Amino acid sequence: MASVDFVDVRKSFGSHSVIKGVNVHIDDGEFVILVGPSGCGKSTLLRMLAGLEHISGGEIRIGERVVNDVPPKDRDIAMVFQNYALYPHMSVADNMAFSLKLKGAPQSEIDARVKPAAEILGLSHLLDRFPRQLSGGQRQRVAMGRAIVRDPQVFLFDEPLSNLDAKLRVSMRTEIKNLHQRLTTTTVYVTHDQIEAMTMADKIVVMQDGRIEQIGAPLELYDRPNNLFVAGFIGSPAMNMMPGRLDPNDATRFLTKDGLSLPLSPGHRGTPGQDLVYGARPEAIVLGGTIPMEVQVIEPTGFESQVLGKLGATSVTCVFRERITARPGERIDVAIDPAAVHLFDAASGMRL
Repeated sequence: MASVDFVDVRKSFGSHSVIKGVNVHIDDGEFVILVGPSGCGKSTLLRMLAGLEHISGGEIRIGERVVNDVPPKDRDIAMVFQNYALYPHMSVADNMAFSLKLKGAPQSEIDARVKPAAEILGLSHLLDRFPRQLSGGQRQRVAMGRAIVRDPQVFLFDEPLSNLDAKLRVSMRTEIKNLHQRLTTTTVYVTHDQIEAMTMADKIVVMQDGRIEQIGAPLELYDRPNNLFVAGFIGSPAMNMMPGRLDPNDATRFLTKDGLSLPLSPGHRGTPGQDLVYGARPEAIVLGGTIPMEVQVIEPTGFESQVLGKLGATSVTCVFRERITARPGERIDVAIDPAAVHLFDAASGMRL
Protein backbone atom coordinates (compact mmCIF):
# COMPACT_ATOMS: atom_id res chain seq x y z
CA MET A 1 0.00 0.00 0.00
CA ALA A 2 1.09 3.60 -0.50
CA SER A 3 0.02 7.22 -0.32
CA VAL A 4 -0.73 9.18 -3.51
CA ASP A 5 0.13 12.82 -4.20
CA PHE A 6 -0.88 15.13 -7.03
CA VAL A 7 1.42 18.17 -6.94
CA ASP A 8 0.37 21.09 -9.17
CA VAL A 9 -0.73 18.59 -11.84
CA ARG A 10 -1.74 20.04 -15.18
CA LYS A 11 -3.00 18.59 -18.44
CA SER A 12 -3.57 20.27 -21.78
CA PHE A 13 -4.73 18.99 -25.13
CA GLY A 14 -3.08 21.46 -27.48
CA SER A 15 -4.10 24.91 -26.29
CA HIS A 16 -7.05 23.56 -24.30
CA SER A 17 -6.32 23.18 -20.57
CA VAL A 18 -8.38 20.46 -18.86
CA ILE A 19 -6.52 20.02 -15.54
CA LYS A 20 -5.47 23.33 -14.01
CA GLY A 21 -3.01 22.87 -11.18
CA VAL A 22 -4.49 20.11 -9.00
CA ASN A 23 -3.03 19.42 -5.55
CA VAL A 24 -4.35 16.42 -3.60
CA HIS A 25 -2.81 14.25 -0.89
CA ILE A 26 -4.27 10.76 -0.37
CA ASP A 27 -3.18 8.90 2.75
CA ASP A 28 -2.05 5.29 2.73
CA GLY A 29 -5.17 3.10 2.94
CA GLU A 30 -7.62 5.95 2.32
CA PHE A 31 -10.73 5.64 0.12
CA VAL A 32 -10.92 8.86 -1.92
CA ILE A 33 -13.59 9.69 -4.47
CA LEU A 34 -13.17 12.24 -7.27
CA VAL A 35 -16.60 13.63 -8.06
CA GLY A 36 -17.99 16.29 -10.33
CA PRO A 37 -20.09 16.86 -13.45
CA SER A 38 -19.19 15.40 -16.82
CA GLY A 39 -16.16 17.13 -18.32
CA CYS A 40 -14.74 18.35 -15.00
CA GLY A 41 -11.49 16.37 -15.44
CA LYS A 42 -11.93 13.64 -12.84
CA SER A 43 -11.42 10.70 -15.23
CA THR A 44 -8.47 12.46 -16.87
CA LEU A 45 -6.86 12.83 -13.45
CA LEU A 46 -7.39 9.13 -12.74
CA ARG A 47 -5.97 8.15 -16.13
CA MET A 48 -2.87 10.25 -15.43
CA LEU A 49 -2.42 8.43 -12.14
CA ALA A 50 -2.75 5.13 -14.01
CA GLY A 51 -0.21 6.24 -16.62
CA LEU A 52 -2.76 6.15 -19.45
CA GLU A 53 -2.41 9.91 -20.04
CA HIS A 54 0.81 11.93 -20.01
CA ILE A 55 0.83 14.93 -17.69
CA SER A 56 1.66 18.42 -18.99
CA GLY A 57 3.05 19.71 -15.72
CA GLY A 58 3.52 18.94 -12.04
CA GLU A 59 4.22 15.64 -10.32
CA ILE A 60 2.34 12.48 -9.43
CA ARG A 61 3.77 10.38 -6.61
CA ILE A 62 2.87 6.89 -5.47
CA GLY A 63 4.52 6.49 -2.13
CA GLU A 64 7.87 8.28 -2.34
CA ARG A 65 8.29 7.58 -6.07
CA VAL A 66 7.55 10.15 -8.78
CA VAL A 67 5.75 8.18 -11.50
CA ASN A 68 5.41 10.83 -14.24
CA ASP A 69 7.44 8.77 -16.70
CA VAL A 70 6.86 5.29 -15.24
CA PRO A 71 4.94 2.94 -17.59
CA PRO A 72 1.50 1.80 -16.32
CA LYS A 73 2.64 -1.80 -15.81
CA ASP A 74 5.38 -0.65 -13.43
CA ARG A 75 3.26 1.63 -11.23
CA ASP A 76 1.91 -1.21 -9.06
CA ILE A 77 -1.70 -0.13 -9.53
CA ALA A 78 -4.82 -2.05 -10.57
CA MET A 79 -7.72 -0.43 -12.40
CA VAL A 80 -11.40 -1.38 -12.65
CA PHE A 81 -13.18 0.23 -15.60
CA GLN A 82 -16.79 1.16 -16.31
CA ASN A 83 -16.97 -1.61 -18.90
CA TYR A 84 -15.87 -4.89 -17.39
CA ALA A 85 -13.25 -5.61 -20.10
CA LEU A 86 -13.38 -9.36 -19.49
CA TYR A 87 -12.04 -11.86 -22.00
CA PRO A 88 -15.17 -13.63 -23.29
CA HIS A 89 -13.33 -16.86 -24.18
CA MET A 90 -11.84 -17.22 -20.69
CA SER A 91 -13.48 -18.59 -17.56
CA VAL A 92 -13.88 -16.46 -14.44
CA ALA A 93 -10.81 -18.12 -12.90
CA ASP A 94 -8.70 -17.46 -16.01
CA ASN A 95 -9.86 -13.84 -16.24
CA MET A 96 -8.89 -13.26 -12.62
CA ALA A 97 -5.53 -14.99 -13.05
CA PHE A 98 -4.61 -13.43 -16.39
CA SER A 99 -2.15 -10.80 -15.09
CA LEU A 100 -0.40 -13.39 -12.94
CA LYS A 101 -0.04 -15.75 -15.91
CA LEU A 102 1.47 -12.94 -17.98
CA LYS A 103 4.10 -12.53 -15.28
CA GLY A 104 4.85 -16.25 -15.39
CA ALA A 105 3.67 -16.91 -11.84
CA PRO A 106 3.56 -20.59 -10.85
CA GLN A 107 0.14 -22.26 -10.59
CA SER A 108 0.51 -22.59 -6.83
CA GLU A 109 0.81 -18.81 -6.48
CA ILE A 110 -2.09 -18.25 -8.88
CA ASP A 111 -4.33 -20.56 -6.86
CA ALA A 112 -3.20 -18.93 -3.59
CA ARG A 113 -4.33 -15.53 -4.88
CA VAL A 114 -7.38 -16.35 -7.00
CA LYS A 115 -9.22 -18.56 -4.50
CA PRO A 116 -9.15 -16.08 -1.54
CA ALA A 117 -10.18 -13.22 -3.87
CA ALA A 118 -13.07 -15.32 -5.20
CA GLU A 119 -14.20 -16.06 -1.64
CA ILE A 120 -14.09 -12.38 -0.69
CA LEU A 121 -16.27 -11.49 -3.70
CA GLY A 122 -18.62 -14.49 -3.54
CA LEU A 123 -17.37 -15.91 -6.83
CA SER A 124 -16.11 -19.31 -5.67
CA HIS A 125 -19.03 -21.17 -7.26
CA LEU A 126 -18.63 -19.28 -10.56
CA LEU A 127 -14.94 -19.86 -11.31
CA ASP A 128 -15.68 -22.26 -14.19
CA ARG A 129 -18.26 -20.05 -15.89
CA PHE A 130 -17.70 -17.67 -18.80
CA PRO A 131 -18.59 -13.93 -18.79
CA ARG A 132 -21.65 -14.49 -21.00
CA GLN A 133 -23.10 -16.71 -18.26
CA LEU A 134 -22.87 -13.99 -15.60
CA SER A 135 -25.07 -11.08 -14.57
CA GLY A 136 -23.80 -7.51 -14.75
CA GLY A 137 -23.02 -7.43 -11.04
CA GLN A 138 -21.15 -10.73 -11.22
CA ARG A 139 -19.08 -9.48 -14.17
CA GLN A 140 -18.14 -6.37 -12.24
CA ARG A 141 -17.08 -8.51 -9.29
CA VAL A 142 -14.87 -10.56 -11.62
CA ALA A 143 -13.26 -7.33 -12.81
CA MET A 144 -12.67 -6.37 -9.18
CA GLY A 145 -11.28 -9.84 -8.47
CA ARG A 146 -8.81 -9.47 -11.34
CA ALA A 147 -7.57 -6.28 -9.66
CA ILE A 148 -7.40 -7.85 -6.19
CA VAL A 149 -5.18 -10.77 -7.21
CA ARG A 150 -2.50 -8.35 -8.35
CA ASP A 151 -2.18 -7.13 -4.73
CA PRO A 152 -1.43 -3.56 -5.88
CA GLN A 153 -0.40 -0.52 -3.87
CA VAL A 154 -3.38 1.44 -5.24
CA PHE A 155 -6.81 0.48 -6.61
CA LEU A 156 -8.31 2.75 -9.28
CA PHE A 157 -12.03 2.65 -10.09
CA ASP A 158 -13.38 4.56 -13.10
CA GLU A 159 -17.19 4.81 -12.73
CA PRO A 160 -17.49 1.03 -12.20
CA LEU A 161 -21.22 1.06 -11.39
CA SER A 162 -22.54 3.19 -14.25
CA ASN A 163 -23.67 0.20 -16.33
CA LEU A 164 -25.66 -1.41 -13.51
CA ASP A 165 -29.33 -0.96 -12.66
CA ALA A 166 -30.32 1.13 -9.62
CA LYS A 167 -30.85 -1.76 -7.20
CA LEU A 168 -27.59 -3.44 -8.18
CA ARG A 169 -25.67 -0.17 -7.81
CA VAL A 170 -26.79 0.05 -4.18
CA SER A 171 -25.62 -3.48 -3.37
CA MET A 172 -22.34 -3.02 -5.26
CA ARG A 173 -21.62 0.18 -3.33
CA THR A 174 -21.79 -1.87 -0.15
CA GLU A 175 -19.61 -4.61 -1.62
CA ILE A 176 -16.89 -2.17 -2.70
CA LYS A 177 -16.92 -0.44 0.69
CA ASN A 178 -16.71 -3.79 2.48
CA LEU A 179 -13.88 -4.82 0.17
CA HIS A 180 -11.91 -1.71 1.06
CA GLN A 181 -12.47 -2.25 4.77
CA ARG A 182 -11.11 -5.79 4.45
CA LEU A 183 -8.11 -5.01 2.24
CA THR A 184 -7.34 -1.43 3.45
CA THR A 185 -5.65 -0.71 0.12
CA THR A 186 -5.42 2.92 -1.01
CA THR A 187 -8.35 3.48 -3.37
CA VAL A 188 -9.08 6.29 -5.83
CA TYR A 189 -12.59 6.14 -7.27
CA VAL A 190 -14.18 8.32 -9.95
CA THR A 191 -17.92 8.94 -10.21
CA HIS A 192 -20.37 11.64 -11.26
CA ASP A 193 -22.90 10.26 -8.74
CA GLN A 194 -22.67 12.25 -5.51
CA ILE A 195 -24.72 9.59 -3.66
CA GLU A 196 -21.93 7.09 -4.37
CA ALA A 197 -19.41 9.65 -3.14
CA MET A 198 -21.32 10.41 0.07
CA THR A 199 -21.94 6.79 1.02
CA MET A 200 -18.55 5.27 0.16
CA ALA A 201 -15.72 7.77 0.58
CA ASP A 202 -13.41 8.56 3.47
CA LYS A 203 -12.64 11.78 1.63
CA ILE A 204 -14.29 13.48 -1.36
CA VAL A 205 -12.56 15.69 -3.93
CA VAL A 206 -15.14 17.89 -5.68
CA MET A 207 -14.01 19.07 -9.12
CA GLN A 208 -15.29 21.56 -11.65
CA ASP A 209 -13.71 22.70 -14.89
CA GLY A 210 -10.33 21.08 -14.13
CA ARG A 211 -10.03 22.62 -10.67
CA ILE A 212 -10.71 21.43 -7.15
CA GLU A 213 -13.59 23.20 -5.45
CA GLN A 214 -13.34 21.46 -2.06
CA ILE A 215 -11.75 18.47 -0.34
CA GLY A 216 -13.17 16.94 2.81
CA ALA A 217 -15.08 14.16 4.53
CA PRO A 218 -18.61 13.56 3.15
CA LEU A 219 -20.48 15.18 6.04
CA GLU A 220 -18.00 18.06 6.15
CA LEU A 221 -18.85 18.92 2.55
CA TYR A 222 -22.56 18.47 3.23
CA ASP A 223 -22.59 20.61 6.39
CA ARG A 224 -20.05 23.26 5.37
CA PRO A 225 -19.81 23.63 1.57
CA ASN A 226 -17.18 26.17 0.50
CA ASN A 227 -19.24 27.70 -2.26
CA LEU A 228 -22.46 27.60 -4.23
CA PHE A 229 -21.19 24.91 -6.61
CA VAL A 230 -20.36 22.43 -3.84
CA ALA A 231 -23.58 23.30 -1.99
CA GLY A 232 -25.65 22.57 -5.08
CA PHE A 233 -23.74 19.47 -6.14
CA ILE A 234 -23.48 17.62 -2.82
CA GLY A 235 -26.83 16.50 -1.44
CA SER A 236 -29.91 14.92 -2.98
CA PRO A 237 -32.32 16.63 -3.34
CA ALA A 238 -30.08 19.64 -3.89
CA MET A 239 -29.89 22.59 -1.53
CA ASN A 240 -32.51 25.29 -2.12
CA MET A 241 -30.93 28.59 -3.21
CA MET A 242 -32.78 31.88 -2.77
CA PRO A 243 -31.11 35.13 -3.89
CA GLY A 244 -31.78 38.33 -1.99
CA ARG A 245 -30.13 40.52 0.64
CA LEU A 246 -29.63 40.86 4.34
CA ASP A 247 -32.42 42.95 5.89
CA PRO A 248 -30.89 46.43 6.50
CA ASN A 249 -33.06 46.84 9.62
CA ASP A 250 -32.82 43.37 11.16
CA ALA A 251 -29.64 41.25 11.03
CA THR A 252 -31.65 38.11 11.87
CA ARG A 253 -33.78 38.35 8.72
CA PHE A 254 -33.10 37.76 5.04
CA LEU A 255 -35.20 39.37 2.30
CA THR A 256 -35.69 37.45 -0.93
CA LYS A 257 -35.91 39.39 -4.19
CA ASP A 258 -39.70 39.31 -4.02
CA GLY A 259 -39.73 40.59 -0.41
CA LEU A 260 -40.26 37.35 1.56
CA SER A 261 -38.65 37.55 5.00
CA LEU A 262 -36.72 34.44 6.12
CA PRO A 263 -34.98 33.73 9.45
CA LEU A 264 -31.23 33.81 10.15
CA SER A 265 -29.07 32.95 13.13
CA PRO A 266 -27.58 36.05 14.79
CA GLY A 267 -23.97 34.82 14.44
CA HIS A 268 -23.63 35.13 10.65
CA ARG A 269 -21.00 37.35 9.01
CA GLY A 270 -23.18 39.25 6.57
CA THR A 271 -23.47 43.04 6.53
CA PRO A 272 -26.78 44.96 6.37
CA GLY A 273 -28.09 45.20 2.82
CA GLN A 274 -25.46 42.81 1.41
CA ASP A 275 -26.49 40.81 -1.66
CA LEU A 276 -26.47 37.16 -0.62
CA VAL A 277 -27.79 33.73 -1.55
CA TYR A 278 -29.80 32.00 1.18
CA GLY A 279 -29.24 28.24 1.19
CA ALA A 280 -31.53 25.76 2.94
CA ARG A 281 -31.34 21.97 2.65
CA PRO A 282 -34.71 20.30 1.92
CA GLU A 283 -34.80 18.79 5.42
CA ALA A 284 -34.26 22.25 7.01
CA ILE A 285 -37.76 23.28 5.85
CA VAL A 286 -40.30 21.76 8.23
CA LEU A 287 -44.06 21.78 8.64
CA GLY A 288 -45.62 24.21 11.08
CA GLY A 289 -44.57 27.83 11.06
CA THR A 290 -45.45 31.22 9.64
CA ILE A 291 -43.94 31.06 6.15
CA PRO A 292 -46.59 30.38 3.50
CA MET A 293 -45.71 27.85 0.81
CA GLU A 294 -47.80 26.91 -2.21
CA VAL A 295 -47.70 23.16 -2.85
CA GLN A 296 -46.96 22.24 -6.48
CA VAL A 297 -45.98 18.56 -6.55
CA ILE A 298 -46.02 15.84 -3.86
CA GLU A 299 -43.84 12.74 -4.32
CA PRO A 300 -44.48 10.19 -1.53
CA THR A 301 -41.69 7.62 -1.15
CA GLY A 302 -43.07 5.72 1.83
CA PHE A 303 -41.27 6.84 4.97
CA GLU A 304 -41.05 10.45 3.73
CA SER A 305 -42.56 12.79 1.15
CA GLN A 306 -40.68 15.06 -1.21
CA VAL A 307 -42.65 18.23 -1.85
CA LEU A 308 -41.98 20.82 -4.53
CA GLY A 309 -43.47 24.16 -3.64
CA LYS A 310 -43.08 27.90 -3.91
CA LEU A 311 -41.89 30.33 -1.26
CA GLY A 312 -42.97 33.60 -2.82
CA ALA A 313 -41.74 33.36 -6.40
CA THR A 314 -38.95 30.88 -5.63
CA SER A 315 -39.35 27.14 -6.20
CA VAL A 316 -38.08 25.00 -3.32
CA THR A 317 -37.89 21.30 -2.50
CA CYS A 318 -38.77 20.01 0.95
CA VAL A 319 -38.48 16.56 2.51
CA PHE A 320 -41.09 15.85 5.20
CA ARG A 321 -41.28 12.77 7.38
CA GLU A 322 -44.93 13.53 8.14
CA ARG A 323 -47.72 12.43 5.80
CA ILE A 324 -48.95 15.33 3.63
CA THR A 325 -52.68 15.75 3.07
CA ALA A 326 -52.47 19.00 1.09
CA ARG A 327 -53.14 18.96 -2.63
CA PRO A 328 -51.27 20.79 -5.40
CA GLY A 329 -52.31 24.44 -5.45
CA GLU A 330 -53.09 24.54 -1.72
CA ARG A 331 -51.08 26.52 0.84
CA ILE A 332 -49.27 25.12 3.84
CA ASP A 333 -47.25 26.93 6.49
CA VAL A 334 -43.62 25.97 7.01
CA ALA A 335 -40.65 27.04 9.11
CA ILE A 336 -36.91 27.11 8.34
CA ASP A 337 -34.37 26.20 10.99
CA PRO A 338 -32.09 29.28 11.08
CA ALA A 339 -29.22 27.21 12.52
CA ALA A 340 -29.23 25.09 9.34
CA VAL A 341 -29.14 28.04 6.92
CA HIS A 342 -26.10 28.64 4.68
CA LEU A 343 -25.24 32.13 3.41
CA PHE A 344 -23.17 32.75 0.28
CA ASP A 345 -21.85 35.98 -1.19
CA ALA A 346 -23.88 36.65 -4.34
CA ALA A 347 -20.93 38.04 -6.29
CA SER A 348 -18.22 35.45 -5.53
CA GLY A 349 -20.41 32.46 -4.65
CA MET A 350 -18.26 31.81 -1.57
CA ARG A 351 -19.70 30.80 1.79
CA LEU A 352 -19.70 33.53 4.42
